[in-house]
Amino acid sequence: MNKFTPAKPAGARSVDEITGSRRFRRMRKADWSRRLVQENQLSVNDLIWPIFVIDGKNTREPIAAMPDVYRLTIDLAVKEAERAAKLGIPAIATFPNVELGLRDQTGSHILDPDNVINRATRAIKDAVPEIGIITDAALDPFTSHGHDGILRDGIIVNDETVEQVTAAAVIQAAAGADIIAPSDMMDGRIGAIRDALDANGFQDVAIMSYATKFASAFYGPYREAVGTAGLLKGDKKTYYIDHANSDEAVREAEQDLAEGADMLMVKPGLPYLDIIRRLKDELRMPTFAYQVSGEYSMIKAAAANGWIDGEKAMLESLLALKRAGCDGVLTYFAPVVAEMLKG
Repeated sequence: MNKFTPAKPAGARSVDEITGSRRFRRMRKADWSRRLVQENQLSVNDLIWPIFVIDGKNTREPIAAMPDVYRLTIDLAVKEAERAAKLGIPAIATFPNVELGLRDQTGSHILDPDNVINRATRAIKDAVPEIGIITDAALDPFTSHGHDGILRDGIIVNDETVEQVTAAAVIQAAAGADIIAPSDMMDGRIGAIRDALDANGFQDVAIMSYATKFASAFYGPYREAVGTAGLLKGDKKTYYIDHANSDEAVREAEQDLAEGADMLMVKPGLPYLDIIRRLKDELRMPTFAYQVSGEYSMIKAAAANGWIDGEKAMLESLLALKRAGCDGVLTYFAPVVAEMLKG
């Protein structure tokens, strides 16, 4: 059987004529050349590790929706902080799962200097003073209704919530937090927290603003982790940003910077690469993303089913966040990535 070879049309240009001899594959031909021209790189210095803390002793509770992520008692959280420091991870972010009996309409337990989050901060700082600790002053892990603010007659009241979040931030700073990262999205919270920190002698405590926290479907596994999934009444659309809006996100970030934020965060991460790029280009401030629980769990679930290479997808997703403009990423993959980079 004759093999058909299409005839070259008369006068057809060669590839060199078509490209003007600009062949982009030249620098893709070998591993060494690809590495030489790589524009973005991921390092351990880009990683912030979120961990969940609970009361008790020597207990590690698995989170069904987040494989390989656990709720840890403070003693085990300290050991994980020590491991993170040895791996070179610069900072951890702590989130509590509080007993239901300690939760109420106003989230008042957040004001207890001896609540689990403040005790965890003190214990970690005592054992691993060189690692940064980031705490969240939002009320949702402490409220009986799962909202980030105080609920009055079906409405999240802004100003009363700001007062409580501000008081909590000062208590967290006193416990040893290096960065306060309030995720509640109340108007005016950044300025109020900055004023209170300065007035109480915590001028060196930084604020990482959840400046653009969107009303997203990607938070589900996190709510299981902190125990709010079954408590939440309604949704959070009256205070989180509509995920259809980009200009509004920039305005929120500008306002938080004007009030005294030192860093900006975009949450979630991968679905909002355009927001990250806009903030970095327009505001030129340290910008971070939270690769949230839903993003993590999707990669883990697809990998568990053999549908994707989980390790490659993990690294690609983090590098995408870096490429978009992130100075760092909060990610549950942090210790795994740090181990890989070290190796």
